[in-house]
Amino acid sequence: MTFQEQIIEGIPSELPQIKAYEPQINHAPKRKEILSAEEKKLALRNALRYFEPKHHATLIPEFKDELEKYGRIYMYRFRPDYQMYARPISEYPGKCEQAKAIMLMIQNNLDYAVAQHPHELITYGGNGAVFSNWAQYLLTMKYLAEMTEEQTLAMYSGHPMGLFPSHKDAPRVVVTNGMVIPNYSKPDDWEKMNALGVSQYGQMTAGSYMYIGPQGIVHGTTITVLNGFRKIKKNPTGNLFVTSGLGGMSGAQPKAGNIAGCITVCAEVNPKITKIRHEQGWINEVVENIDELVQRVALAKANKETVSIAYLGNIVDVWERFDEENMFIDLGSDQTSLHNPWAGGYYPAGISFEEANEMMANNPDLFKDKVQATLRRHAAAINKHTAKGTYFFDYGNAFLLEASRAGADVMAPNGIDFKYPSYVQDIMGPMCFDYGFGPFRWVCASGKPEDLAKTDAIACAVLEEMMKNSPPEIQQQMQDNITWIKGAQENKLVVGSQARILYADAEGRVKIASAFNQAIAKGDIGIVVLGRDHHDVSGTDSPYRETSNIYDGSRFTADMAIQNVIGDSFRGATWVSIHNGGGVGWGEVINGGFGMVLDGSKDASRRLESMLFWDVNNGISRRSWARNEGAIFAIKRAMETQPLLKITIPNIVEDSLL
Repeated sequence: MTFQEQIIEGIPSELPQIKAYEPQINHAPKRKEILSAEEKKLALRNALRYFEPKHHATLIPEFKDELEKYGRIYMYRFRPDYQMYARPISEYPGKCEQAKAIMLMIQNNLDYAVAQHPHELITYGGNGAVFSNWAQYLLTMKYLAEMTEEQTLAMYSGHPMGLFPSHKDAPRVVVTNGMVIPNYSKPDDWEKMNALGVSQYGQMTAGSYMYIGPQGIVHGTTITVLNGFRKIKKNPTGNLFVTSGLGGMSGAQPKAGNIAGCITVCAEVNPKITKIRHEQGWINEVVENIDELVQRVALAKANKETVSIAYLGNIVDVWERFDEENMFIDLGSDQTSLHNPWAGGYYPAGISFEEANEMMANNPDLFKDKVQATLRRHAAAINKHTAKGTYFFDYGNAFLLEASRAGADVMAPNGIDFKYPSYVQDIMGPMCFDYGFGPFRWVCASGKPEDLAKTDAIACAVLEEMMKNSPPEIQQQMQDNITWIKGAQENKLVVGSQARILYADAEGRVKIASAFNQAIAKGDIGIVVLGRDHHDVSGTDSPYRETSNIYDGSRFTADMAIQNVIGDSFRGATWVSIHNGGGVGWGEVINGGFGMVLDGSKDASRRLESMLFWDVNNGISRRSWARNEGAIFAIKRAMETQPLLKITIPNIVEDSLL
């Protein structure tokens, strides 16, 4: 069968051959035992709903074996035989270009070069899934191939509920992930519901089909590192940034360090992902011996090198040894997946990677004790460095939250706040999000590198023209983006689809998108898919990250994210998504995203202007109401350009009166 025929077939009527387990692939760790005997039967019943009764007797022992071995039913037998990657949009079957673009984005999320655990349908973060099993993937692709512009596909936590009648301006797909009743958002609730096959953790851009590989976060990380050095009034050259994690999101850190121009040491315990990142060119060197690491960093400091070094080992050993050697760290952070600390997001020191994985599955209580002991050591070592002048920031991965729950010394004297800021509090919030600057991204659906180069040039020209009349308050943000886009090609950021990201405000997003749409109409480039990270101005309510610089008491509310997705959906988004969890953990955040297909039409022009303006200014208005100075400036400026926009501006109380 051809690729198109396999897509149209969906779940095959006859069972395909059992697939061999491929040990060379980076697989998800075994999930802990959490289902009772009756619940295991329920998990099997749930899985078998996708298949004709004539196959049940064959599939039951197979699915039962997967549940016992891996803690989940992935349905490996149904993994497609074709190669998984973002093909040019013309190669997808379908009745609707918008649906074809979504198929392209789904396959990009599962590309072996992009996905963290591709056979388990996990894109990044250890558990950020596109689907829970392969039947869901096959059925979703079939629905998209059948879809017209008068239908919308409803996605319930990875399960394609079906195609429903709608209209051409409605979203083609509406995605929800993990939207459980609030009192059932504890980590074990997720483990159980995921094992039953009834809910999933979509992370942010995994379950919303908008992940573009590590590039997606490289730009934000570069801005963070640059502004981190600006904050401590140091030039990055020859100075040291120490962090950890080389997975889907954290893998961006060494590349960002290189672009910023510093020395980066990034620890990672997983040899497979370390090898992948090295082969992709995201890190320059791999060191496996701590003594060699000390010598190599000392040499890099002496020579004022720009270099990224992966240490294959535990980050705690790095912090502790660098303290013993009095190796000064300028910037420090952590980007392990501590939203998922008990299932592979963070590994204990003192035992091997293999031993830890076995303990995680077979003795989860001991594993948890060792993780928490390691967190206490980790925090203690960081405290020694910050006492010497290191600037440490929480990278929004729940490091300080989980360290505090482990009893580590990370609390401020008031016993309420953390002693270290979130990077959003100190850097991204006041410098970017409050002014409306966030991670705008696009994918060239033609798959042609020359189309990406043309869009880079278009975006750069738009930004340079805008900067001529930009107010002083946003000149630095504009210049950082121009510098970034000019160096994008030489930094070889593309992994998977022909994609690009830059930080733009509402005006920039609308103008860049409009220029793209005009170029498509002229035939200069092919169809373009717009999107963004959920880690943005408006899409995410996360009290320890995206909204950590909200100080009016509303940072635990989620009105902004919900309003964002609802507003995007009726203003022209091609697909929208809303998730529980993402980056900082299940039950800790609500986040939403969108995708928008530009096809050169007048409809696309109308939709982009309406939706992109709302998508950003919704968040600026909320940040303004929280009395954030930059956001008050930005929303007043937006009202000057759009007479239909009328926002409630806060009145400021004199402190002396209180």
